[in-house]
Amino acid sequence: QVQLVESGGGLVQAGGSLRLSCAASGRTFSSYAMGWFRQAPGKEREFVAAIRWNGRGTNYADSVKGRFTISRDNAKNTVYLQMNSLKPEDTADYFCAARASTYYSTTPSEYDYWGQGTQVTVSS
Repeated sequence: QVQLVESGGGLVQAGGSLRLSCAASGRTFSSYAMGWFRQAPGKEREFVAAIRWNGRGTNYADSVKGRFTISRDNAKNTVYLQMNSLKPEDTADYFCAARASTYYSTTPSEYDYWGQGTQVTVSS
C-alpha cells in the first residue's frame, strides 16, 4: 500500500514557476515508477510527466516538454514536478500516481495509487 500526498500548488502569473511535491508513504517507494497527471474542469485526466524507479528515465507530454522537469529523491520518498514558464492552459488539478513497476506509463489506468491532487491556477 502506498499513500501519496501532493503539495505546492497555488496561483501564479503566466511565465511564473511552481514546484509540486508528492510525498509517499511506504518503504517500497523506490520500486515504483511515478507519474504526474492533470485534469482541467470538464476535461479528461491527461499525462504530464513520468519517471522510472531509479530516476534514470523520464517522459513528458509534448505540451510541457522543455518547461517542466520531473525528478525524485528515493531517500526522501518524494517525487517533484518543477514547472517553469507556466501558461494559463496549464491550469488544472495536478495528481501524482505510483505504478507498481520499474517502467512508467502515460496511461492513467496503469497506475495503482493516486494522491488527492493539488490545484494550479495560472493567470494571464
